[in-house]
This record gives sequence, C-alpha cells and structure tokens, in this order.
Amino acid sequence: MNPARRRWLLALAGLGAAPGVARAAPEPQGTVRRGRTLEFPRDHGAHLDARTEWWYATGWAGSEGAPAYGFQVTFFRSRTGLAIDNPSRFAARQLLFAHAAVTDLGARRHHHDQRITRWSGAPQSARGWAAEPDAEVHLAGWWLRREGAAWRSTVAGRNFTLDLALERSQPVLLQGDAGFSRKGPEERQASHYYSEPQLAAAVLVLTGGSGTARPGAGRAWIDHEWSDEILHPEAVGWDWIGINLFDGSALTAFVLRRRDGSTLWAGGSFRAAGQAARIFAAGEVRFEPGRRWRSPQTAASYPVQWQVLTPAGRWQVRSLMDEQEMDSSGSTGTVYWEGLSELLDAGGRRVGLGYLEMTGYTAPLRL
Repeated sequence: MNPARRRWLLALAGLGAAPGVARAAPEPQGTVRRGRTLEFPRDHGAHLDARTEWWYATGWAGSEGAPAYGFQVTFFRSRTGLAIDNPSRFAARQLLFAHAAVTDLGARRHHHDQRITRWSGAPQSARGWAAEPDAEVHLAGWWLRREGAAWRSTVAGRNFTLDLALERSQPVLLQGDAGFSRKGPEERQASHYYSEPQLAAAVLVLTGGSGTARPGAGRAWIDHEWSDEILHPEAVGWDWIGINLFDGSALTAFVLRRRDGSTLWAGGSFRAAGQAARIFAAGEVRFEPGRRWRSPQTAASYPVQWQVLTPAGRWQVRSLMDEQEMDSSGSTGTVYWEGLSELLDAGGRRVGLGYLEMTGYTAPLRL
C-alpha cells in the first residue's frame, strides 16, 4: 500500500471512521474550473465540495534590515468522501488540520505545533469548523478569520503563542488565469488560488514559556487555495516562494518537481504596487538550487538557497535560519521545510522578505 494512503487511512481510523458505517460520497462536479469568477467575500470562505483547501498566513515582524521573528499559520480542510449516509454529528465527512510556527531569529529557535480533528460539516462544532459565507476557521482553540479589511488569528502552541492582526493594503491578487491556477500538464491539475500580499502586520508573540509578550510590526501574506486534484502522478513535491518586496511589489513563484529533480510544471506572478499582475507561464520560471542543509531529525537535504529566474528578474532566495523543518506527521502525515527567507537582487542587496516552502524531500507528497 502507498505509505501516504496508509497514513491517511490510519488518521481516519483514529478519528472514528468505522468500517461498515461510512460510504464513499460521489465526486462533486465542476468544483474547480477555468472561467469561474471568484466572488468575495464568499470565496474567502470554505468550499466544502472541494477535496482539499487551505488558508495560509506567513510574515515577519521587526525591521527590514533585522527582522526579529517570522510566523506561519495554516488551516487545512480535506473532504474525506466518507460517511455520506451516517447521520451522526461525529461522522468524519471532513478533516481539519492546522500548523503554526514561530522562527525566533534572536534565539535561533524554531517553534511549531499542529492540530487535527474530524468534522461532520455542521456549523460551529465544538472541536472545529469552517464557515462558508466568509473566512472563519476554528480548530481546538486556534482560529483564523477575516474581519472587514483585516485577517485575525490566535494560536497557542507548545512553547509559543501568536496573536495576529493583518491589515489589507492592496487589492486581492488573483493567481493564474483570473484565479484558476494550473499545477500540472493536465487541465484538471489546478486550483482556485488568490493571495493577499503586503498586509500590514501587528503581531504579539510569546515564546519559550518566558511569560514576556513581544509585540511587533511587519509585513504578512495570505494565500487561500482549494482544489480537487492538484498533483500530477509524476510530481513528488514543490518549491514555492511568496515574497513581499520593500518597494510594495509581490513575487510568487513555484515549481513542481519530478523524482529526478526536474521541473514538471511551474508558475507564479509579479505585481508592482499599483499595477496589474504579470502572470508567469509554465516555461518562464526556473529554480536553481544552491547551498543545502541536512536535517538532523529526518536526514532530508533541503536547498536553503536558490536562484529563481522569472520574467520579472533573476533573484536569490536565502533562508534566514536553516532549521525551519516542519514535522506534521501527527496531522497531515508529511514533513516539509517552511521558513522565513530573504530575497536578494542581482547586486546582492536584500530587497524583500517572505517565506520559502519545500515539500517532497522526505517522501513523495500525495494530495
């Protein structure tokens, strides 16, 4: 059995999806399709017919020259396709996951935690739920929601607490073709995907059990993405960046890798402040790996320095701390690297800060 499939079935079993009770649901049609117009605030909310969905907040606080810490909060929703005939409010029709992390650059520490629960789809369930009319996701005391022009989130994990207020400063950025973002050579390998870059961040963080709250201000980024099939069978993982440049621009770039490291698909966008986004075609983006870091926990080797070539320019992306690996084997069953990184221009000057994500380096990713 595929190891990823085995982990998934074990997770369902642990959450109470009993054999003989659940029946697979028919696949909804047309959940993600080219030409669908994204409508807000509705499309900030959950899309329960889509197989996979996530709301993803990253950012940093401190000064551009010396950020104090980075943060990441991600809520995932996954439709199981089970328990269609089970009337129980405990039936695992949906699974909710959440990951959160703080990269404390001064202490050179990376704190992270995770949550997981089943969800029947009923509104405001005790353990967790995701609203449809607008963005609001709750899971075991962690939450993320949109409040007018701002996103708010509070999470309390092991050795850290985060309170975020992220204020919109630019319009929503529709990725791909008006929010339809291809992720592979076949049309069905796609997501609906939008970003909110250049959010003004007010952050309150407590780390290490010191009892001292550290307020800060900086910049943040929100991604919201939902899909029915996002990975081609040849894809083992991806490398992705979302960077807020200091001049108000926003850079997105990603590649999906085959097992041999070659690029299966690529994409992204660049939007200068006050201008329309330049959407990158699949053949216009290249990631060239540089220095690598080997995890002492998993022995995975991650490129923590990249040359990223796009139609908007050639950039260097460099991790601000190598040890930012995320072990989410207790929820999604995967291990990946996600961390605060700097963007350097051709002259070696720091021109932006944001997050680099790398998946599929410990085992092929399956979604």
